[in-house]
Amino acid sequence: MKKYCIYSLLIFVTLLAGCGKDNYDEPTSTLTGRIVYQGEPLQLKGTNESVRVQLFQDGYDFRTPLDVFVSQDGSFSAKLFDGHYKLVTRDGNGPWLNTRDTTEVELRGTASVDLEVTPYFTISNSSISLSGNVMNTSFTINQIVDAAQIDRVMLLLNTTTFVDEVANVVRAEYTGDDVQVGQMALNVDFSDEPDAVNGRALFGRICVWPSGSDQGIYSPVVRLR
Repeated sequence: MKKYCIYSLLIFVTLLAGCGKDNYDEPTSTLTGRIVYQGEPLQLKGTNESVRVQLFQDGYDFRTPLDVFVSQDGSFSAKLFDGHYKLVTRDGNGPWLNTRDTTEVELRGTASVDLEVTPYFTISNSSISLSGNVMNTSFTINQIVDAAQIDRVMLLLNTTTFVDEVANVVRAEYTGDDVQVGQMALNVDFSDEPDAVNGRALFGRICVWPSGSDQGIYSPVVRLR
C-alpha cells in the first residue's frame, strides 16, 4: 500500500508539472505601428509575409528576434508581453536604405509607433482608371536616394484587394527608356486576360521596383470595378 501511494503521488506531481508547462499566460498587450517616410505610411507588398520588422526584448539572454509581418498599407500589429523592446527593419528586406536604425518602444498594455525609413523612391499623385479593357495610369516617381536606380515599373490588376507583383491577374512591366523619375503616364490593354475582363471586382496598383532591392514601393490600392 505504501508503494502504491508513493507511485500515485509521483504520477500526480508529474502530471501537475506537465500542466504547468502547458499553461503559460498568453501575451495580452498590443503593439501597433506603421512604416513611414516623413510621417506618411509606405505602400508595400502585403502577401506571402514578404515585408517584416523585427522586435528584440531587453532583459533576455537569447537574441532571437520576433518577426512581425507588415500589411500592404504599411501597418503592423503584434500581441506581446509588457516590456522594453527594440524595433528594427529586417536586414536586406524592404524598398529602403538598409540602415536598420533602432526605435525603442516601452510597452505597457498598448503602444503605437512609427518606424521611419528612407525609401529609394516614392510614388505620389497616382491616378488609376479603366476605359473599357484598358488600365490608364498617371503618377509621379520621386527619387529619395540620389544613387538609386529604377529596375522596372509595373502596372498591376487583381480581382481581390491584395495587389502586388505576385498577387495579380494582370502584370505589365516597363523598363529602360520607358521609365523615368518624375511624371509618368502608362496604360495596358488587358483584353486577352479573361480573369480581368470577366472579374466582377477589379483593383489596380502601380509598383516601382528599385535596382538591387528585394521589394518594390507601391501606390495605394484603387477599386476600379
